[in-house]
Amino acid sequence: MRILVKLGGTLLDEDTSRKRLATELAAVMQRPGLELVVVHGGGKQMTRFLAERGVESKFVNGLRVTTPDVVDAVLKVFAGSVNHQLVAALVAAGAPAVGLSGIDANLTEAEQLSPELGAVGKPVRTNPRLLTVLVEGGFLPVVACVAGDRQGNIYNVNADQMASACAAGFGADKLIFLTDVEGVLDGTKSILRTLTRADSRQLIATGVATGGMQAKLEAAQAALEGGTPQVLIAPGAQPNILARLLDGETIGTSFVA
Repeated sequence: MRILVKLGGTLLDEDTSRKRLATELAAVMQRPGLELVVVHGGGKQMTRFLAERGVESKFVNGLRVTTPDVVDAVLKVFAGSVNHQLVAALVAAGAPAVGLSGIDANLTEAEQLSPELGAVGKPVRTNPRLLTVLVEGGFLPVVACVAGDRQGNIYNVNADQMASACAAGFGADKLIFLTDVEGVLDGTKSILRTLTRADSRQLIATGVATGGMQAKLEAAQAALEGGTPQVLIAPGAQPNILARLLDGETIGTSFVA
């Protein structure tokens, strides 16, 4: 079974949370027949890094406007500190983790999403060969949400979209978004345990799901359309969350094609 886990940057911001998740990922990786890939964000860390350097973060429809200065920060934060702190925690937990970005071996190709956003990219394809070589060799790929194209351009990519593209390319059986919320909520703030694509579109159309949750719903839809059989959005702060999800416990929200 192939599993892709997307970790939100908030979960990786604190050393305690990062080490706990690394321990859980390392434990899950030992399950027979399980092949694991991790994709991560780091928006909170990015905003702090830019603010410390006097660069104001500007957003359009929830996406960070990415100027050349921000591209430099994307490489330093997403593909640099956030990625390697997570890799180091995984190695300490016993997992042979390898830090990557979508630029490596043209893993994830992107194209510019909109001129007004600058170097914000939309993933157009993921080339799974590098991920397959690594997982079949017993390694744990840890992919930062940075992508490129065949002309050498570098793009800041929304981490949820990156995870969806990697899941489709890798042929994941499950895509698991671990977040700082309990799941997808309806208009009464109750957790929706199961969602179809039609339900998801309705939540967005009626304004119930906005911002980061809208991005996750759209990424979940894209993953399902790309062939991923199941997508889960679950609270990453709960103990042993990965093992419990893989054992079939009902936590968070499950999307089915």
